[in-house]
Amino acid sequence: MFKFLKNKLLGKVDEISEEIEETAETVEVEVEQQPEPEKVGLFSKIKKAFTKKPEVSEYEEEKPEEKEKVKEESKKEEKKEPEPKKEKKKEEPKTEKKKPIKKEEKIKEIKEKFDIKDEKEAEKVEEKREEIIEEIEEVIEKVEEKKAEIKEEIEAEKEEPKEEKKSLLQKLKTKIFAKVISEDIFDKIFWELELILLENNVALEVVDKIKEELRSELVDKPIPRSQIKDKFMEVLKDSVDQVLVDSPIDLITEIDKYHAEKNEPYVICFVGINGSGKTTTIAKVAHMLKENKISSVISASDTFRAAAIQQMEEHATKLHIKLIKHDYGSDPAAVAFDTIKYAKAHNLKSVLIDTAGRLHTNTNLMDEMKKIIRVANPNLVLFIGESITGNDCLEQIKEFGKFIDIDGVILTKADVDEKGGTALSLSYVTQKPILYMGMGQTYDDLVKFDKSKITENLFG
Repeated sequence: MFKFLKNKLLGKVDEISEEIEETAETVEVEVEQQPEPEKVGLFSKIKKAFTKKPEVSEYEEEKPEEKEKVKEESKKEEKKEPEPKKEKKKEEPKTEKKKPIKKEEKIKEIKEKFDIKDEKEAEKVEEKREEIIEEIEEVIEKVEEKKAEIKEEIEAEKEEPKEEKKSLLQKLKTKIFAKVISEDIFDKIFWELELILLENNVALEVVDKIKEELRSELVDKPIPRSQIKDKFMEVLKDSVDQVLVDSPIDLITEIDKYHAEKNEPYVICFVGINGSGKTTTIAKVAHMLKENKISSVISASDTFRAAAIQQMEEHATKLHIKLIKHDYGSDPAAVAFDTIKYAKAHNLKSVLIDTAGRLHTNTNLMDEMKKIIRVANPNLVLFIGESITGNDCLEQIKEFGKFIDIDGVILTKADVDEKGGTALSLSYVTQKPILYMGMGQTYDDLVKFDKSKITENLFG
């Protein structure tokens, strides 16, 4: 579905984008430059790194709160004592400062460790080591001072009003080159697009709706040169999405609710022109209801077309569903009446009424259809139309609507409809929801209408 329309549409959008690039006026516009999330995140991480509590070094005592945290995480770690090596490293510089009387011992140790024989040379090594320790302590002290300053800045920043919190990056603006589509250029490019839509059975009312949506979003509005195609596709997709309408009717829920409240069968009448696929569609609906544990009975009220009863009876036999029939030429309204009576007697949840195909120009058959509706008083009247007939299908629904009230539509043969204009146009033009689409010949090939899937097939 939509294969032909999709290929034509996407190809034309590429051409239109190039044409806009070549013919539309180029302007310079100023836009706010938003900071990239990654950069902001990195800046936050740097701040966090400065304010984060450092790990316990060999010159700092382990914090009591960190000990408590370790205790909560694991009982085993709670019992562990600090490693001897770490304790030794912590106390080493302090011991040397507090007990300088052990200097001779340190010199002796250095001589032995580095194989130094000269006493003065060993003493110089010890002095150098003490100088390094002092320098390290000074660096640590400066780091602590810097941490305190940053902490004060962060606290002060929190107290500032929200309006003043905007960073310099957020306030920066930049200039970019953009294209502006004039009214004349728009009319020219849409004319090409309009031909494609009309050729693919999209109704004129829908084409006009799409045109106005595109006009309001594109004309005289600067579009960044790098975003022309994406912007055009985005607006086109949104306008098609607005045209499509999801069905408000959930058939399974409706039938279950009605039968539970009224204790009566939910009656559905199927109407349409000759050869639209009513009989097969009724069989598909009966199968769907059965799969959802909803009992049904079929009324063979097409007593006009030759072999119509036998065809319906064959489907009913395959599905193991009861069929009520009379002879050919009998009153179809009487068949519908007897079927509803049977459903009530056997506490069945639903009744599916087949009717003869007819054109609105056949006055006798249209009067007969009105009688069926009057006698059966159905809860739901569904028009069965062929997707491949395009705008003819829309006209048929309008004409039938002059004689009876139609509640919804089932589109048949949608799987072989490469244009897809009927599905795009029907709900908007007729104001009747599409409930299901026939997508094949088997009983399972009845798909609930979903506008998101339609737009996905068309633009995905």
